[in-house]
Amino acid sequence: MAESTIDAFSNQFKRSGPFRKILGGITVFFSICVLAVAGYMAAGWPLADSIYMVIITVFGVGYGEVQPIQSNWLRALTIVVIITGYAAVIYTVGGFMQLLIDGELNKALGARRMTKGIERLKDHTIICGLGRLGTILARELHAAGKPFVAIDGDLNRLQGLEAQGYLVLHGDATEEEVLEQAGIQRASMLATVLALDTTNVFVTITARAMNSQLTIIARGENPRTERKLLGCGANKIVLPTAIGAQRVAQLIIRPNAEDLLDTVSEQSAITQQLGELGLEFSEVRLPSDSPLIGCPIGAIEIANSKAFLIVGLRKADGTRVLQPELDTQLQVGDTLVFIGHAASVPQLVQSLSTAKPAMTYRGVAWNGSGNA
Repeated sequence: MAESTIDAFSNQFKRSGPFRKILGGITVFFSICVLAVAGYMAAGWPLADSIYMVIITVFGVGYGEVQPIQSNWLRALTIVVIITGYAAVIYTVGGFMQLLIDGELNKALGARRMTKGIERLKDHTIICGLGRLGTILARELHAAGKPFVAIDGDLNRLQGLEAQGYLVLHGDATEEEVLEQAGIQRASMLATVLALDTTNVFVTITARAMNSQLTIIARGENPRTERKLLGCGANKIVLPTAIGAQRVAQLIIRPNAEDLLDTVSEQSAITQQLGELGLEFSEVRLPSDSPLIGCPIGAIEIANSKAFLIVGLRKADGTRVLQPELDTQLQVGDTLVFIGHAASVPQLVQSLSTAKPAMTYRGVAWNGSGNA
């Protein structure tokens, strides 16, 4: 793990533009110096005089010639040393200036700090991609105290998240080396939430091959990708576009229920969890001839053997009541918001709309007209 981290840091160092420019400039400069020294020595100069001549020529000190330069080829050699030596020095200095301006030095040093602590993680989550969805996911896991490491190719984005205390890793999540650095062998879950479905497929294939026990949650933009992701080894698929469309549909189909739920923290997460249990929210608006007018909410639940749970009430005047009291009597225009089993919700809606119940609540009998 330590060796792979060092290798990744070295690769990042070499890939950086200013570092490559500095390294290239220094290499060219020393090559020019060596060739120039060899040229002067070929003319019969001692080694010390040759080195001294090259140095004062390149840096333009101007102390004068060590020995008379009378031959044309020595003059040509000196001219070449001056031009190429200055060019190499300027090129190298330019790399240093770009390094300071762009802050590349801080980025390269920060790449090593980002990996600190990852090797100590166990049973953690790996987040592949820190776009809008990945950033929200990382924030939620961080708030919940769940250990995770986030992988992304945008170094600036990673540094911003690292400042918030996140463990981050720069690289391509489709590469085995990067997933290895993220501790995929010790991880319990992986969430690939990259923007492209094809990339998420590649990450899923790579991750499944590296850890057969890993739980993989994959994002898919195209519903047709869901089967491919499952076939590649993903355990669960999330379709953000489909979820958003369903949310809009609920606002249209059941506006009162959604209005009530908007006052509940994390209502979208609750709705999804209830759906996994086979439950769903629904609503019934009471017309003027409803047999439930005047009935207490508690009596309705008892009469239906508690086949559903009334969680909200929207009165005719627009007042919203969450978890209404069992003694609350229903009025014309009230809307009941309840939770029931998904398969029986249509029958419940029908029964609440048309039934003429004979109910007893706390010793008081209620007839179909709503009178005691």
